[in-house]
Amino acid sequence: MQVESTLFTYPKYRAEMKRPAPFLPMSRKEMDRLGWDSCDIIIVTGDAYVDHPSFGMAVIGRMLESQGFRVGIISQPDWSNKNDFMKLGKPNLYFGVTAGNMDSMINRYTAERRMRHDDAYTAGNIGGKRPDRAVTVYTQRCKEAYKQVPVVIGGIEASLRRIAHYDYWSDKIRRSVILDAKADILVYGNAERPLVELSHRLADGEPISELHNIRGTTVIRKEPLPGWKGMDSRKIDQLHKIDPIPHPYGADDVGCKNLSGPSDVKIFDNDAPKAISVQPARPKPWEKTYVLLPSFEKVSGDKYLYAHASRILHQEQNPGCARALFQKHAERAIWVNPPAWPLNTDEMDGVFGLAYARVPHPSYGKEIIPAYDMIKTSINIMRGCFGGCSFCSITEHEGRIIQSRSQESIVNEIKDIQDKVPGFTGVISDLGGPTANMYHLGCKSEKAEKTCRRISCIFPDICGHMDTDHQPTIDLYRAARDVPGIKKILIASGVRYDLASEDPRYVKELATHHVGGYLKIAPEHTEEGPLNKMMKPGMGTYDKFKELFDKYSKEAGKKQYLIPYFISAHPGTTNEDMVNLALWLKGEKFKLDQVQNFYPSPMANATTIYHTELNSLKNVKHTSEQVTVPKKGRQRKLHKALLRYHDEAGWPMIREALIEMGKEKLIGSGANCLVPAESRQEREARRNKGKGDNKSSKSTGGQKALTRFSEDQFSDRKPKGGKSGSAGKQGSGKGGNGQAKNSAGSKRPPKKNAWGTIPKHQR
Repeated sequence: MQVESTLFTYPKYRAEMKRPAPFLPMSRKEMDRLGWDSCDIIIVTGDAYVDHPSFGMAVIGRMLESQGFRVGIISQPDWSNKNDFMKLGKPNLYFGVTAGNMDSMINRYTAERRMRHDDAYTAGNIGGKRPDRAVTVYTQRCKEAYKQVPVVIGGIEASLRRIAHYDYWSDKIRRSVILDAKADILVYGNAERPLVELSHRLADGEPISELHNIRGTTVIRKEPLPGWKGMDSRKIDQLHKIDPIPHPYGADDVGCKNLSGPSDVKIFDNDAPKAISVQPARPKPWEKTYVLLPSFEKVSGDKYLYAHASRILHQEQNPGCARALFQKHAERAIWVNPPAWPLNTDEMDGVFGLAYARVPHPSYGKEIIPAYDMIKTSINIMRGCFGGCSFCSITEHEGRIIQSRSQESIVNEIKDIQDKVPGFTGVISDLGGPTANMYHLGCKSEKAEKTCRRISCIFPDICGHMDTDHQPTIDLYRAARDVPGIKKILIASGVRYDLASEDPRYVKELATHHVGGYLKIAPEHTEEGPLNKMMKPGMGTYDKFKELFDKYSKEAGKKQYLIPYFISAHPGTTNEDMVNLALWLKGEKFKLDQVQNFYPSPMANATTIYHTELNSLKNVKHTSEQVTVPKKGRQRKLHKALLRYHDEAGWPMIREALIEMGKEKLIGSGANCLVPAESRQEREARRNKGKGDNKSSKSTGGQKALTRFSEDQFSDRKPKGGKSGSAGKQGSGKGGNGQAKNSAGSKRPPKKNAWGTIPKHQR
């Protein structure tokens, strides 16, 4: 894709800055040693400062340093006051604020909203070193420290909160983070290109209030940009719509399907020669066009409009044809410029070839930073993902177009690791990125790539335009293995197995040379319902890959195993789906140690489904499919317990659910059973616990004891009595059939139990 200027064509802001700093300074003493009286840009981050290309503050800091800017780092400041935000002095241009490599809320809380007490991005693995909603808090402290200094926010937390969004932790719709933080501008994505342009324009004297037309940024405005035409979002909500492509000869526009077909343009004619008139290029329909999204107030109160707005945002992610977005928030509005152009290979090589020390800042001494230990010998070979998995936001942050480095650049980084990483043993822990095997893959048609609005290139099937040739990856692996001193190259990034299966040569190379006994892949589920909501392929694709992997492992004389990852409680998942998944796991003899419940992270498509309970992967209408969403804690615990069917701690919960579902046959010691029957010891423990609950109830003046599931609640018998316990309430009333009647004599709708299903005796 064409860009006006590359990252490294700008003249240096400070021509005298010829040598990079050993580390970007974190104190005035370090600034003094560098001979700096001030910083041009100060980056405030929620992570410990590690000078490594896997840490955002290092990439952005070194990138800006290469442009001739003096860049300082304030890492994990005390946010209770403004003092730490003033320790490097006043920046000449702006503060750059990021929560770090992770969203601060995901970093601090589990999927069940419980607080974590560790933090892999902090020295000593200590939790609590950054505030909740760090971007907002840090920005406000920067404004307190130096009121007139602009604040630019970015990183994953700001990037995925650029419009009105559902916030899982408060269970409500929040405004764009640029408004909550009161920042001057928001950059989204990896952001090298917009940050470099922004920095040079500020350095040239342009005020921050006029920098509203930079791709990859979001700004606050009252009106759309002058000269732009608007369109209502409801006119373009068509799934997989591909805008027409201007024909190079000025003929009728052709669509994606006709790109390889015969041309209808006559080049030769039997008549006398005629003068050729050159037609000016017709403007593309998306240029200088913005989409008016439903306002913050509307999406906050209407789930259909929220789902609709989410669909539009996800369709406007292709830099080649994306339109700007305009969304009102009361008297103001946010303007989201189209995404920045992806980096080409030379630019990617330049970014990863900067002068990284590849170790943590010396101020941390010998303290361990777990995230660094995990990636210190890994190499990022590409960015982006065209998979479009609904639970993931990589595409919305890094883009759908794959940005790959050259083989030479990656080999040079291997040599850099050999020279700089203390204790290097000759083993590269990973060559990968968002996925292991999208390196140099992309659309074979340049025209289709520029105009396609699909949110996935490989679901429900792999697009015919998609290149699945893994030869560049195979060549890279071989070149990496040939570097002197390298003993082993491992692949730890997840392999996209549906793509890998299209090229058995890659599977053979992988199984023969790059698996250390176990290989991670992520089928995520076995059942069609949740898989469709995840936008993941069916298990037939997994079986095909496993067959190839086992075959080539055997040929290599190795015993190697696939380690599948699964998600529990994902939108679209029923209890029946989870039971079937558990039976599959048991049949395959998989016993998962660590499992993850679905985490509704900002901007993911699955998060929209979670909030709205609508299938926002299709056109949103009032007749849209209603999606089953496991939201209640008890049901989410059940789904997680089913993934760990072998853990006896979850057996009572699973038994209760199986009885409720009419699947008692799955309880017992048979080969087809999922969990064993209740043992005598378990029964006695349960009875003793029940007695203790009764005593506790009496001692508190007759208050109801915590309701627990009993055998009566899951049997066909009518509950005895009608005065206490939820089962008694359901059996009371004059209907005589287990359903209570209201005062008008009509039947009340049956109540769902804690599993989210209707008890058998009420059906």
